[in-house]
Amino acid sequence: MQDFNVDDRAAVYRAIFTRRDIRSSFLSRPIQDDVLARLLLAAHHAPSVGFMQPWNFIVIRDAERKARIRDLVLKARAEEVRQVEETRQPLYRALKLEGISEAPVNLCITCDRTRADDAPLGRWHNPEMDLYSTVCAVQNLWLAARAEGIGMGWVSILDKKELRSLLRIPVHVMPVAYLCLGYVADFERKPELETKGWRQRLPLSNLIASEEWDGDGEDRLKALAIET
Repeated sequence: MQDFNVDDRAAVYRAIFTRRDIRSSFLSRPIQDDVLARLLLAAHHAPSVGFMQPWNFIVIRDAERKARIRDLVLKARAEEVRQVEETRQPLYRALKLEGISEAPVNLCITCDRTRADDAPLGRWHNPEMDLYSTVCAVQNLWLAARAEGIGMGWVSILDKKELRSLLRIPVHVMPVAYLCLGYVADFERKPELETKGWRQRLPLSNLIASEEWDGDGEDRLKALAIET
């Protein structure tokens, strides 16, 4: 298979570095079925331990159903904010953490935890690998969406039991990611949570070790010629 040329490589890195968690400002422009199919095909080609492919995709367009999901998020936000340091609660409340109703497509990606029971390759010692594999599908979808000019937001502030009930998800299936998808006017230069002061990106040099946990990260960084 032919290697990526310079432009191909640049496009991959561009998708990675300009991907954003979109929380609002979705355009009303619909996502056509052929585009959505491409995104789901990209997700379905994610790596999975033991080639178990544990994911399923629930596509949600119905406004009433999205409104009910939004209500779950608002309830969960009211619970979560109490766990935030009091001085940061005003910032938390000011953040737009979901665009469920305005996004043309919502998508729930699930993990069927029984799909590889007959051949637990790679899961015998690490049974959570099916969940990790499903997250790889989420990332594939996210990068493909960015390449299509489609914004995506991961809504994690909701109760999984209530979500399972609302979407009629079987008990052996785990809802892993609830996503909002839609075209956006622009992708911000930096993540919104970084721009608004919630957290800053950690220096890569602080996160690399050589050979073992307490190795010298800075020397390793220089050896790899990684620019932070």
